[in-house]
Amino acid sequence: MKGFASVLAGMPFAALLIGPDERIQAVNDAARDMLGQGIEGRHFLTALRQPDVLEAIEQTTQDGQARRRIFQTSEAGRDSTFQVHVAHVDAGETARGVLVSFEDLTEREQAAQMRRDFVANVSHELRTPLTALMGFIETLQGPARHDQAAIDRFLGIMAREAARMERLVHDLLSLSRVEGEERVRPREPVDLAGVIATVMTMLRPLARDRGCVLHFEGAEGFVVPGNADQLQQVFTNLVENAIKYGGPSNRVEITLDHHERDATLRSPAIIASVRDHGPGIDPLHIPRLTERFYRVDTHRSREMGGTGLGLAIVKHIVNRHRGRLRIASEPGQGSTFTVILPRWSG
Repeated sequence: MKGFASVLAGMPFAALLIGPDERIQAVNDAARDMLGQGIEGRHFLTALRQPDVLEAIEQTTQDGQARRRIFQTSEAGRDSTFQVHVAHVDAGETARGVLVSFEDLTEREQAAQMRRDFVANVSHELRTPLTALMGFIETLQGPARHDQAAIDRFLGIMAREAARMERLVHDLLSLSRVEGEERVRPREPVDLAGVIATVMTMLRPLARDRGCVLHFEGAEGFVVPGNADQLQQVFTNLVENAIKYGGPSNRVEITLDHHERDATLRSPAIIASVRDHGPGIDPLHIPRLTERFYRVDTHRSREMGGTGLGLAIVKHIVNRHRGRLRIASEPGQGSTFTVILPRWSG
C-alpha cells in the first residue's frame, strides 16, 4: 500500500483508493485539500456525498467496469466542476479496490460558458439593427414605395443601422486579431507622444462638435517597445470615450510621465493617463468595464455608437505590450484611465 500511495502522490489531480472493505485506504494531498483532511480510513459514503458518484463506485465495485461522472463543489463562492473517473484496480495485496480520480474541468467549463455568452451577445447586438433594416426594407417595398419623404427618412435610419453593424464587425475582427497576437510581444520603438498627438488631431473635430476641450502637451523621450497602430487604437478608444461620455463642457486631459521603477511592472515605465471631468462611474462597475459587451448604460452607449468592445480591445492590446490598465472614477468626479507601459531600453 505504501508503494501505491506514492503513485497517488505523483498523480496530477486528486485521487483516492477505496478498499474491498469500502473504506478509503490511500489518498493524495490534492484529494485531501478538496474533500477534507482526515478522510483516510473513513467509509467512502461519508467522504463523497454526491449520489451519482456514490452509485458509480458501488456499480464498479460489483462489475469492475470503469465509469465517469460529474462532481461539483462550491467553496468560498467559487463553483468547481470535476469529471470523476472510477476504475477497478487489482495489484495483489498491495492495492485492490476502486480508484477514484477527479479531473478538474472548471476552467474548461468557464471557457465554454464564455464562448456561449459571447455568441449570445454577438447575436443580440446584430439582431437589433438587422431587425430594423428588415422592417424598413419591408415598408419601403410596400406602403412607403412611393412616399419620397418616408423613403428619405427610412434610408437615413437604415444607413445608421448598417454603420452600427459595420462597427461591430470591425471591432469583433480587431478583438480576434489582438487576442491572436497577445502572446507575441511587440519590440519596435514607438514614440508615445507622437502617437497621442496623432490621436488628438484625429479627434479634435469630434471634440469640437461636442463642446469638449482637449489638452495635451507633447514631450520627447516617451518611447516604449510596441506596435504603433495598436497603441494608436488604445488611445483613440480612451480619448473618444472621454469625449463622448464626459458630458457637456467637458475637458479631457492627456498626460505622460516617467517612473524609474514602477511597482506594478518592476521596471522603468511610462505612465499615460486620460482624464475627463464628466459624471464619473460608480465603482461597482469598474471591475467589469473591460469585459466584452459590458456597458454601464446600454441605451446611452448604443446612442453614442458604442459596440461594447472598445475597452476589451484596449485591455488585450495593453496586455500584449506587457503593460497594465488602471481605471479610477467616482460619481461626479470624472474618470481617469491610466496605461502603464514598459519604457524602451534600447
